[in-house]
Parts: sequence; structure tokens; C-alpha cells
Amino acid sequence: MANTNNFLTQFLNCTSKKPNALFTNIYLLTFATFLFTLFYFLGLWHNYPTAATTAATSSSICFNSNSTTTTSTVPSLTHLEFAASHNIPDPPPTAARGPHLPPCGWSFSEYTPCEDQNRSLQFPRARLAYRERHCPAAEDVLRCRIPAPYGYKQPLRWPASRDAAWFANAPHKELTVEKKGQNWVRFEGDRFRFPGGGTMFPRGADRYIDELGKLINLRDGSIRTAIDTGCGVASFGAYLLSRDILTVSFAPRDTHISQVQFALERGVPALIGILASIRLPYPSRAFDMAHCSRCLIPWGKYDGEYLTEVDRVLRPGGYWILSGPPINYEKHWRGWERTRESLKDEQDEIEDVAKSLCWKKLVQKDDLAIWQKPTNHAHCKLKRKIFKTGRPFCNEAQDPDTAWYTKLDTCLIPLPEVKDIKEISGGGLSNWPDRLTSIPPRIRSESLEGITAKMFTENTQLWEKRVAYYKKLDHQLAERGRYRNVLDMNAYLGGFAAALVDYPLWVMNIVPVEAEINTLGVVYERGLIGTYQNWCEAMSTYPRTYDFIHGDSVFSLYQNRCDMVDILLEMDRILRPQGTVILRDDVDVLTKVKSIADEMQWDAKITDHEEGPYERQKILIAVKEYWTAPPPERNQQSNH
Repeated sequence: MANTNNFLTQFLNCTSKKPNALFTNIYLLTFATFLFTLFYFLGLWHNYPTAATTAATSSSICFNSNSTTTTSTVPSLTHLEFAASHNIPDPPPTAARGPHLPPCGWSFSEYTPCEDQNRSLQFPRARLAYRERHCPAAEDVLRCRIPAPYGYKQPLRWPASRDAAWFANAPHKELTVEKKGQNWVRFEGDRFRFPGGGTMFPRGADRYIDELGKLINLRDGSIRTAIDTGCGVASFGAYLLSRDILTVSFAPRDTHISQVQFALERGVPALIGILASIRLPYPSRAFDMAHCSRCLIPWGKYDGEYLTEVDRVLRPGGYWILSGPPINYEKHWRGWERTRESLKDEQDEIEDVAKSLCWKKLVQKDDLAIWQKPTNHAHCKLKRKIFKTGRPFCNEAQDPDTAWYTKLDTCLIPLPEVKDIKEISGGGLSNWPDRLTSIPPRIRSESLEGITAKMFTENTQLWEKRVAYYKKLDHQLAERGRYRNVLDMNAYLGGFAAALVDYPLWVMNIVPVEAEINTLGVVYERGLIGTYQNWCEAMSTYPRTYDFIHGDSVFSLYQNRCDMVDILLEMDRILRPQGTVILRDDVDVLTKVKSIADEMQWDAKITDHEEGPYERQKILIAVKEYWTAPPPERNQQSNH
């Protein structure tokens, strides 16, 4: 205040001096002009956009590199701006379009990238290795969407689908002629009929299984998981389902056109596969029962390599069932167009390999022969120590669960050690259905580092809660029978599948080969089925296999491994028209997924986590739109 008064006093004294009045007025006018000019430019500087703001505005306008023109509104210098000048600039608008993903040509409607018949001819035919997985190189991967054939229909609902499938969905009549006398499949009007027959059970799989059930117990829940090698149209697996036995059926993509595709259209678990030079894509000790009905695999050849692989995937105490050549050759040798001597030699070779694996032959009755794997290797090791003979055991450092492009071996994989000769190696399993929720032996024995019994129980409860939430998002999931073939792309402990076990569906549980912990053995110990998969490659299945695909953190797992577009195109390939996808992942990841899904004609939306909107993990739910290849006459025109 004192300084202000002093200034005013000096000002008055100055203005009151008459002799200097003219000089004083000029001085004051100059001073006032200077002040006005100073504050004017200060105001302009304050309201003029800074370099940073200009850059941000420019970047938001020019986000599209394809744009040829830009427009920028700069504040007028003739008007003062009184609005707040420190606002965060608006985010740029959504990018124009994602990658262009057109439909493939109609001739690709049954394309299986890793079992492409043209590509397979480039590989050796010895031991049928050319029919194994041979995926395309990165530059040969298709970047288009596989069309459904013209006239495609939603498959019949289970259990009607077990006995019939639409012709338009798999338009191939070859097997109706080739296997006419064996009752594999018949063509009637607009559909195929499946009488349930097979090469060794022309009177039907049901009666065949009844005969098998007289030799081993198929009803008490001790046999839950099975594998059928060379499955045909999978009637054996289809009819085991009524006994609560879940079968993985597999066959190569060969001259028996569409056999696995027919199985999938029927709603029966199946994969394209062959036993040739690499391990089957399953963990050790996975199946309670293995079956071969005239599958034409040379079991006794190559030092018993194929039967040794069956031993790897069989559980301790599991059964191997063989029907067809050479079993009961005394009766069938003329019909098989083989000599009695060659068939006897083949059976002797099989018997020798089985003994070298320490298997016990339980029974041979009519056209069926059954062997049983020992419950442990205590007695087997003792015999070898005494007699100094037998198939050598594999190095214990070798992982028996590694089975992705892993070469076959002739050595015998040792079972886990036991303290008593009556003990079951690796731990005993409960009968089904208690097996589903019992603590799996691999967890009970602490052989999976970091996974405890408590974590297993909590994970089961968590997925019950999550699936209940999914049913609110997708009411069709709660509708019994709407979905039949289901895929879980990152199954972990199989909790998602376990939560759906009371529904008339089956889940193929995938444990990615890139997963931190190999948990597929736990999935099988729960009485569920699955396989290994690298999602940077295509799956060994036909287009339109699954009604519903689920994935937990799949894209986060593969974020730095391969292109998100290729994974989504593979999902689109194996998803049926009007099929549903539910993905859970980080919100930033799902935002990218949705932009690609929109390009694939999926009706997709992102919704909140079951715990609420503040979770970073979100859920994407999408439905694939129905579309097909054009009518045949337009197809022919487009090919010219």
C-alpha cells in the first residue's frame, strides 16, 4: 500500500508542474501506449495454440496415411478465446477399416491348410509320412475366409445328428458306394444316413460294443476316455457316448473322402491324424482304452514303434482292443485275400511286441482280441533284471508328455515309480463321474510345479461362476442342444468344459504348446478330452467343425508370436455359420480383435468382466454371420 501511495504522490507532483506540462503529457502517453501494447501481445500469446497442441491437432487430423487432404481449424487472431485452454485433445476417430479379408474361392470350402493334399505330395511316402501335418510357409498362408458350400444348413441336433447329416454340408457320395456292404453311410434324399456299421461290425456298432462289454466292464465308470485309430465315420465313438465313454476318433485325410468330416457333422469328437513318424498329439497316460478295428496299421513292424506309442498314451491298466486282420485269420483269410501264413506271421509279430511292452493278453474271442497294460513297471523291471532281455526303457530325462512334432521312439517309457507292486503308477483315478471333480493324480503328486489341490478346486468354482455369466451374455449357451461341438482354445485345467458337462455337448480342450505349464494330462485325468495345438498354425480339422469357440487370454499368449489376423482367420475357418465365439482378454487386445472381427462378418461386441466394469480384462462375444459360396452355376462362371 505504501508503494502505491508513493507512486500516486509522484504522479500528482509531476502533473502539477506547469512549466513541464507538455513534456509530461508526452511521457504519459508513451508510457500508456507501451503498457497497452505489452498486454495486448501477452493476451495473444496466451491464447495462440502452442506447438504441442498444434502437433496433436495435426496428428488427430492426419491419422490416416492414405488421406490426400487435411483440414485444420486455427483459432481466429481477431477474437479472444475465453474457453479453457488446457483440455486433453479428443482421441482420433476409429481407424477406417482393418485388413481386407475377402472370401476365398468356392473350391476352398473344404480346405485344411496343414493336410492339403496337393502340398502333401511333396513329402516322402515312406510310412505314409506325407499324410502327416505339413503346414504352409508364411508366404503361402491364405488371407481369405473359407466359404461354406452352397445350401449349407445347421447340423441336426444331437442325438438325431448321430444317425443323419445334411448332404449339402459334406457333398461326397464316394463312401456310400465304397462301403455299401459295411453299412458305414447311405445317401437318402437330402441327407446321409449312418446305420452305425463298420468294416468289422456291419451289424452295427451298438451290438459290437455289447459284445466288447461282455469281455471288459464298460459300465462302471472305470473306462471314461478312449482313442479310436483309423476311425472311419466314427460310429464306434458315437455309440460309446451312450455308455458315458468319451472317444477321440482320428483318421487321415486320404482316399476315404470326408470320413472325419462326416464324424464331425454327426457331432462326434474327431480329428484328422495318422500314426506315421511322429507322436500322437496327446499326453502320456491319457486314455483308458485304445481301439483299432481293421485300421490297417502295421502294429508289428518297425520294431513295434506304433504299438509303443499306444503304450505311451494308455493309462496304467488300460486296454488295447484289436479287431480285423490278423485276428481270427483262420476264419477270414480268404475274404482278406491274404495267405494263412502271412496272417499268422503278422499276429506273431504283434504278440511279440505286446510282450516286450509287458502287456498281458486278456482274451481273444471270435474277432476280438484284448491286451492290458500293467498298472506299474515293478514286475516288468524285475523280469528284465533277471533275464537281461526285453525292450529298453527310455531315458528318464525324456518328457513323455511332449507330443508336438516329436519323433516316435522304440524305447518303452517308464511309468512313475511305486512303493508297492499293487500300487498304480502315477496314482489311481476315481470312476466317472467322480473323476471330474476329484483332485487329479498329477496335481495330487505335485508333479506340476505351482499347481496345488486348492488351486484346482478354486479354478473349478471360478469357471462355474464364469460359465453362469456367459449364459447371461449368450442365451443360446443356456439352451440345451443348441451347441454340440465346442472348442476351448486355452483350456488350462479344463474348468470351462467341466462347467458344461451336464449339457449334451463335448469340448475339445486345447493346451497350447506355448503354455507355461503343460496341463493336458490333468484334463484327461478329469475324464475330459483335448489335444495340443500351436495357434500360429492351422488345426487338424475340417472347416465348420465347431458350433462354439471359447478362448481365455489366447491373444495375449500369442501377442509377440504370430499375427492376430491369422489366428482369427483360422477361428473363422473352423467355426460354423451362425456359430458363437466368446473371448476374454485385456481390453486393448480385444479392441484390436474386434476391429478384425468386423471385417470377417462377425457380429461382435465387447462387454464387461463378470466382476464389473473396473476390470481390465473384458469379454468379447461374437456371432459369425451366415454366408455361403454362390450357387453352382455362378461357381462355374467364376472359374472361367
